[in-house]
Amino acid sequence: MEQALLLITLGVLFLGSLLADKVGHLTRLPRVTMLLLLGLLVGPSGLELLPESATELFEPISVVALTMVAFLLGGELTRENMARHGRAISAISLCIVIGTTVIVWVGLTILGLDPGLALLLGAIATATDPAAISDVIRQSGIRNGFTETLNGIVAIDDVWGLLMFSLCLSLIDQSGGWATPLMGAGRDIGGAVLLGLCVGIPSAFLTGRLKEGEPLQTEAIGVVFLTAGLAIWLEVSFLVAGMTAGAMIANLARHHDHAFHEIEHIEWPFMLLFFLLAGASLELGALWQLGWITLAYVGLRIAARLVSGEIGARIGGVPRAQVHIYGPALLPQAGVAVGMALVAVETFPNWAAPIMTLTIAATVFFEIVGPAATLLALRHIERAQKDPS
Repeated sequence: MEQALLLITLGVLFLGSLLADKVGHLTRLPRVTMLLLLGLLVGPSGLELLPESATELFEPISVVALTMVAFLLGGELTRENMARHGRAISAISLCIVIGTTVIVWVGLTILGLDPGLALLLGAIATATDPAAISDVIRQSGIRNGFTETLNGIVAIDDVWGLLMFSLCLSLIDQSGGWATPLMGAGRDIGGAVLLGLCVGIPSAFLTGRLKEGEPLQTEAIGVVFLTAGLAIWLEVSFLVAGMTAGAMIANLARHHDHAFHEIEHIEWPFMLLFFLLAGASLELGALWQLGWITLAYVGLRIAARLVSGEIGARIGGVPRAQVHIYGPALLPQAGVAVGMALVAVETFPNWAAPIMTLTIAATVFFEIVGPAATLLALRHIERAQKDPS
């Protein structure tokens, strides 16, 4: 009976997602936002229609979906793209991470929070949602220098964010020695890069041989699942591993015409379930639990993205029309932030309530509002390019 209920639920979710996608087209809202809202409606914060067996699928589905996203984003880090946009990608991503940490930290400290707690929250605020941003770009159908740079930024900014979080954790927690969090982050990121190289380099030469020009669907699924499974087994970042493997294949597989064509074909069913179940896991009540502090945290993150995004864009030498747009385009936030919060809570259990409440509240807000901001940014750039005057 439980199996039947699970299959019926998945069938309804798939069909319901088509309606959400259609409503998104009619209202010109991102389909990510519509899917998250649908998930929120049927989840515990809404009508509580999902059986437990469906919500238990969230973790494995999210790993597979995000590894696919990481592969596609890694595919943007080609030599050609980095030659054209490398300066902008590096400058904006670093400025966003440093600026978000500093502005949120200073702002919350001025408002009366413990400086150590404020610093941790500032580091957690650096995380973005690569899945939402990449899907909004794909849905928009816009492909230009701005989207290439944006994809490059979201491919690497969570790496800088994890390093920043580990640095802040080491500055606050002196009980276990300052080096412990940094070594943990180094192992997580360094091990993931090594895994990505071990998977990506052989895949670059072995895939795409059975059918000339592009990998088969089976090859694409196999490489993605292998990377995700090994990353979990080795306890390293599957996002970084997927990104590294994707970058290796894109740069080394010269016999591929479309290195990630098949991943794009099979990605959407996984992404659809991922966004629906992510919406179902959102706790709407968290938005109101800390009152004005929640509003201040959300407001400071928005201000930090706008300010640091513009500074990074100016340093990166992007076209004038794009200078103000990277901050709004990078507002979405998701699972990496919650992962950071869980690590922070484990280290500082006395701060568990404000850390988890603020992180979940910000995730709810930026998961729903962020994709719309990204889509508006893309359309603004497209209009600016069509009408340079």
